[in-house]
Amino acid sequence: MDHKKNIRNMSVIAHVDHGKSTLTDSLVSKAGIIAGAKAGETRFTDTRKDEQERCITIKSTAISLFFELEAKDLAFIKGESQVEVNTINGEQKKLPGFLINLIDSPGHVDFSSEVTAALRVTDGALVVVDCVSGVCVQTETVLRQAIAERIKPVLFMNKMDRALLELQLGAEELYQTFQRIVENINVIIATYGDDDGPMGPIMVDPAVGNVGFGSGLHGWAFTLKQFAEFYAEKFGVQVEKLMRNLWGDRFFNMKTKKWTSTQDADSKRGFVQFVLDPIFKVFDAVMNVKKEETAKLIEKLDIKLSNDERNLEGKPLMKIMMRKWLPAGDTMLQMICMHLPSPVTAQKYRMEMLYEGPHDDEAAIAIRNCDPNGPLMMYVSKMVPTSDKGRFYAFGRVFSGKVATGMKARIQGPNFVPGKKEDLYEKTIQRTILMMGRYVEPIEDIPSGNIAGLVGVDQYLVKG
Repeated sequence: MDHKKNIRNMSVIAHVDHGKSTLTDSLVSKAGIIAGAKAGETRFTDTRKDEQERCITIKSTAISLFFELEAKDLAFIKGESQVEVNTINGEQKKLPGFLINLIDSPGHVDFSSEVTAALRVTDGALVVVDCVSGVCVQTETVLRQAIAERIKPVLFMNKMDRALLELQLGAEELYQTFQRIVENINVIIATYGDDDGPMGPIMVDPAVGNVGFGSGLHGWAFTLKQFAEFYAEKFGVQVEKLMRNLWGDRFFNMKTKKWTSTQDADSKRGFVQFVLDPIFKVFDAVMNVKKEETAKLIEKLDIKLSNDERNLEGKPLMKIMMRKWLPAGDTMLQMICMHLPSPVTAQKYRMEMLYEGPHDDEAAIAIRNCDPNGPLMMYVSKMVPTSDKGRFYAFGRVFSGKVATGMKARIQGPNFVPGKKEDLYEKTIQRTILMMGRYVEPIEDIPSGNIAGLVGVDQYLVKG
């Protein structure tokens, strides 16, 4: 929690029923809270009984996940403020462990005040789009809000299992479907955002690796990076170079073994040939119960199955194979660590959106630097009911300073006007806690850049 460059505060944005909560489960199962087999069915972040029954997420809840990147993946993280560097025996080493605070926000328009609150405390957003129904108005509304709040997006195209099994789309059609969604999202980003703005380039591009594809329900996902790595070893090419060829109008000619930008009789689109074809092969072999082919593929893709799993066939076998070959948790968490900003990066350009006081005073500078030793500045985005009747946790994000059990803090209520004394209280914080979806963990102190809950300030902040 003290390694603030290795923190990612992010939310998941999507249209209703595009599969946000199921995808979130895959992430949580990776960080070891839900067992992998149940991922996609548990809806861990739906903490209220009515949510679990109605299968809709109403309140935004937060979960903290811990994830370690491998050395080869750390190389993909660009920028000094995106990862901590420790010097060990005179050697500089990037710190592999990341803390990801995940806020699962509701997708319904009628809960949009919840969405704004969830967005305020995050710096990045995972935009989930159902690849069958495409980008909906709802997604556009929330994405627009996110960009206005200077929150950087990455894209995930969900429900690929439906596109393959129910609609039975061909590989080229599927590519065109994805291509359209990426374009639609980028049109929205370009309309409301600015590539030369303070956030830098924020367009999504599969060739860069900030677009994921897969199925949250079946628990598998990939970005072009996973496939590029698989082939880079085989062909002896650089991963980043190969990723650029796996998207867009890049065609590979099997006879000449060369890449071209135009298609002829002997060439095939890179994405179709190297990414979709292997997936189609697995689906075809397993769903049509071709035992020998399936066995070959299991060996070729290096999928380890237990004896019980080997006896499965059809959909259950396919779920397990895809999940072992392209685990959704790994893919998504890698993408989040690599392409979403740390609090240190984000607060530099978000301070002016968040802080109402003068932009050069002590607090503003501490927020911009995400300084744990500065004055305490925390934004409370909402009140979460406790198991204690009538009491609430104040849930929010520490932008500067530290919040600790027993410390005194000045609380500005919802009707506070700068310079006046109304709705301003100085009170002691009884307890600081970490929120984990359905569970709560008490903790000593929480430094800047983190998301936390406070006990004992609810009577000053409850909505009037």
